[in-house]
Amino acid sequence: MIRFIKRLTGHPAPKSKPETEGRLAAAALLVAIAHSDHEYADTERRRILAALRELFELSDDEAEALCAQAEQAHETAADLHRFTLAVKTAYTIEERGVFLEAAWRVVLADGQRDDHENALMRRLAALLGVEDRVSAHARRRAEARKE
Repeated sequence: MIRFIKRLTGHPAPKSKPETEGRLAAAALLVAIAHSDHEYADTERRRILAALRELFELSDDEAEALCAQAEQAHETAADLHRFTLAVKTAYTIEERGVFLEAAWRVVLADGQRDDHENALMRRLAALLGVEDRVSAHARRRAEARKE
């Protein structure tokens, strides 16, 4: 994710902690977001895979394996706190803002936003320690992308 931020901002990104747990937690959060409207559509899964490839510079096979692990982790999780804590610990505030853009792209994958998704995104931003305005900017960037 660090190299992605460098490309995005043109500035060196601060170093983050090892990403193994953070990657799985981020992927599990994307899966949870896709499930929040009670429908896990193929378009959402494709968007998750694209986000994982982009955020973590993964190959198709690596993104697929991480997504499968995330789906299993999401299925067995009692809540999102474990995942948000791992993301908050592993990544800088700037990286978490970039992650929120990817999360908004998953929300927007089916062309609709419902109340459950909006509520989850507000809660997610708060749990990640990201200000509402940063999440709003991330949403606007996601809306502006043509995927």
